[in-house]
Amino acid sequence: MNKFVGLSNVDPKSESLVVCDVAEDLVEKLRKFRFRKETNNAAIIMKIDKDKRLVVLDEELEGISPDELKDELPERQPRTFIVYSYKYQHDDGRVSYPLCFIFSSPVGCKPEQQMMYAGSKNKLVQTAELTKVFEIRNTEDLTEEWLREK
Repeated sequence: MNKFVGLSNVDPKSESLVVCDVAEDLVEKLRKFRFRKETNNAAIIMKIDKDKRLVVLDEELEGISPDELKDELPERQPRTFIVYSYKYQHDDGRVSYPLCFIFSSPVGCKPEQQMMYAGSKNKLVQTAELTKVFEIRNTEDLTEEWLREK
């Protein structure tokens, strides 16, 4: 059985852009996360294993606020793909639990890393079937207010 989802490591438009595959166990974890029944905030943080050219699980966090999540993110390296589910209270009293994909691409990180993460972002979004996709350049921007505005 194939251990990886997808087959391409090079984007046909650019011979230098690396598109990493998504680890199969991570694909399954993301599928389960999408349909979770829990009502607490939760996040799956992912990174790229450069040697294997795979997007892999970095950590899972339960009961985490946007401010706490912000504190978990590195300021200078784009190690971060985040899938975040949080409780959203609408003005009319309804409650929903949006599922967001957040791509952290801080200013000042290595161009090689930026390209690897940027090249792999769309593949990960498609694999996880996510529709709310956001990018942050400054980790300080990740707040509850910022999420509400999106």
